[in-house]
Amino acid sequence: MPLIAMTREMGSLGKEVAKGVAETLGIPVLHHEIIEPLADKMRLRKSHVIKLLEGQPSFFERLTADHTSLSIYTAEETFALAAKDSGAVLRSWGAANLLRPVSHVVCVRVCAPRDVRVERMKEGMQTCDEALVRREVESNDEAHAAIVRRHFNVDWWDAEQYDLVLNTERVSIDECVDTVLRYARHADFQETSESHAKFQNLRLESRIRSALRQHPVTRTIRIAISADHGRVTLEGVVDTPSDKRAVADVTASVAGVSNVRNDLTVLSEQRSHHREG
Repeated sequence: MPLIAMTREMGSLGKEVAKGVAETLGIPVLHHEIIEPLADKMRLRKSHVIKLLEGQPSFFERLTADHTSLSIYTAEETFALAAKDSGAVLRSWGAANLLRPVSHVVCVRVCAPRDVRVERMKEGMQTCDEALVRREVESNDEAHAAIVRRHFNVDWWDAEQYDLVLNTERVSIDECVDTVLRYARHADFQETSESHAKFQNLRLESRIRSALRQHPVTRTIRIAISADHGRVTLEGVVDTPSDKRAVADVTASVAGVSNVRNDLTVLSEQRSHHREG
């Protein structure tokens, strides 16, 4: 089950590389499939969700956006796409950063110098207005960097965040495809019982965060969640005993959860303990 996660950089030719890899391996390229479920969960128009993910919403759309929900639901849907049995090339938002902890996922950054990308975009857009195209490319770069930093707390341009970085100024699309294929077929990137478990644990954690976000009582509660083969540990601080129970109940209701260890601390009890001490 080959699983490749790629960045999306305007004018980098990453789309062409993804297409070549997917066609050779006989697997799909998954990209826009994430939009509809996100729109449903957030109760927004699909066009609104796309603008949020692209980092280019209008002033009103930015004011009304729920960025925390966007981050949580994007993670859940990305793991759902990655769970397809056929394998896939994921060009979804932040997929390479989100799936980086899973050892059988090849995380790829396809890039090129900005000047090169501007020239490619001018040709693709059939325009000579370099200033306009440069502003578009720069805006797109900054928006994607901000989204990845906000959602995953990493630097989008940092090569250490990827297994493979390909510069299409110097490397042809065909060579890029061949290089990605070599990685995907290498023993180091084959799925193992350990890497499968890691993926499933991360996916379950994302589903729990989504369930908590969708529940009216637990929606605003921020806690740490860790899953291990269906056994879930909850850690952090909540306001009331009822909040503690609600978090545990919502967690237990998520498919795949077999046991919940509730190590949440109630703020009022914590204060009482400090006073007594």
